[in-house]
Amino acid sequence: MAEYYLYLKYLHYLFFISWMAVLFYQPRLYVYHVENMDKPDFVKVVEVMEYKMYHYIGWVALIGSFVTGILILIAMPDLIKTGHIHVKILVVILMAIYHLDLGRYMKQLKEKRCNKSGIFFRAYNEVPTIAMLIIIWVMIVNPF
Repeated sequence: MAEYYLYLKYLHYLFFISWMAVLFYQPRLYVYHVENMDKPDFVKVVEVMEYKMYHYIGWVALIGSFVTGILILIAMPDLIKTGHIHVKILVVILMAIYHLDLGRYMKQLKEKRCNKSGIFFRAYNEVPTIAMLIIIWVMIVNPF
């Protein structure tokens, strides 16, 4: 069981890192998008990047993170009794909501209905950083 658990954990980390990369970079693409609306050729390239990152990397990484996380809980059911795992699950749910919200903004940008500024997306880009810091803190320090 321990070897199986370690492989699941390995895959979970790979998916989590990939997902975090998307959550870090997607809002940066939105900054480029809103700050270059007067350059239609540039915006088209950014829209392709936004779409591919969100759908082909982001969703795969999100689903992989969830599936491997659930399999880890199945392999190690006592984890659910620990306080830190509840904090981690809560933050991961909030990250999934953030992910969906990025999709909403991508659609608004594509349809030219987004009224958010580059400054907004720069600030919004800090949300996954805070989430990541909380998750790493509770998983390493195990304060609960």
